[in-house]
Amino acid sequence: MTTPSIVPDSSPPAFRAWLVVALLAVVGCLNYLDRVMLTTMRTSLVEAIPMTDAQFGLLTSAFLWVYAVVSPLGGFLSDRISRTKVIVGSLFLWSAVTWMTAHATTFNELLLTRILMGAGEACYIPAALALIADYHRGPTRSLATGLHMIGISVGQGLGGLGGILAEKHDWTYAFRLFGIIGVVYSAILIFSLRDRPTTAEERTAKSQFRVRFGEAVVSLFSSGSYRLAMVFWALAAVSGWAVLGWLPTFLGERFNLTQGTAGMSATGYLQPATWLGLIVGGMWSDYASRSNPRGRIYVTIFGLCIAAPAIFLGVHATGFWMAIAGFMLWSFGVAFVNSNMMPILCLISHERYRATGYGILNLCSCLVGGATIYLGGALRDAQIPVTRIFDASVFILLSCCIILYLIKPKTAVATQA
Repeated sequence: MTTPSIVPDSSPPAFRAWLVVALLAVVGCLNYLDRVMLTTMRTSLVEAIPMTDAQFGLLTSAFLWVYAVVSPLGGFLSDRISRTKVIVGSLFLWSAVTWMTAHATTFNELLLTRILMGAGEACYIPAALALIADYHRGPTRSLATGLHMIGISVGQGLGGLGGILAEKHDWTYAFRLFGIIGVVYSAILIFSLRDRPTTAEERTAKSQFRVRFGEAVVSLFSSGSYRLAMVFWALAAVSGWAVLGWLPTFLGERFNLTQGTAGMSATGYLQPATWLGLIVGGMWSDYASRSNPRGRIYVTIFGLCIAAPAIFLGVHATGFWMAIAGFMLWSFGVAFVNSNMMPILCLISHERYRATGYGILNLCSCLVGGATIYLGGALRDAQIPVTRIFDASVFILLSCCIILYLIKPKTAVATQA
């Protein structure tokens, strides 16, 4: 197998690089808003389209399964064809499907739209993070990634709009509205979003080497550091899904909160901490990487060293506000991972395979996440306290620190890409 050489950098203007982040932050917001809002309008949806609880759960599970399987393919298309074409096509597809969802009249039609939405949205994240990495090739890479993740976090927080709009209008209103917004925005991106400008030498190298999926997989998995990164990302997903999935239940049971209050407490207080962590983790990582190729790795480990004991603090706190403080600190620390996962991937893989590599990591994360949610329910059925699940998450995060420390950057990649 012939591996393409790394060619000299052609840095785009700073304004264009940050414009790309701003444009994609909006797409990231729509990406999560469109997928989440269905779960916030359960009552209105079930009244219009009768279904069992199992069927309602299947709508989310089917989305997650398809999303996981298609992620590597979406990343591969981004590496082979064009980042921006995949991003625009992905946004247009899932936005059109969002609009189509409003016209579903049976459960099977609704399930089909969720499957199609999973396929459409899966292509976005690997392509978007790879495009950001293309534009931000040095001391701004982690911060740029973190700012994009803030857009995604905002989309998660705005998911509740689905339930609000369903109450004021009907369940179809939000899907029609945001479907149209996404389609219009995809048209705007056609004229405003571009792949990173390349030199003549880069274009020549690209014309001589076509990315093939099999070769990309072989190249990625031939690296021991990439295999470690995959284990790390999977374990981080186990911990994250366990905490986020059961935090409302824990708060409600420990402090005798209503369902609504527990749910808002488990999300509303954590969001600002996440945003701060994304910015601090990104800026600090960029600064540390200037003098040490492993700087991004060390900063991420530091974030996890904050997050692990913070879970213990939150779980074993005797007062509500002390528990909230602990989980806010956890949210701040784990945000370092989201700011730095793609930048770390850039240290251990060739730039031609970044999106494919992230797509495979996304596949592992989603599959493990789904299994974690199910396992958590099974443990609850077995009368195992939620605190045991959280305590296990502490040890998982500490294990992640060790695995992350073992990852070794490729010197050429670390200094040139």
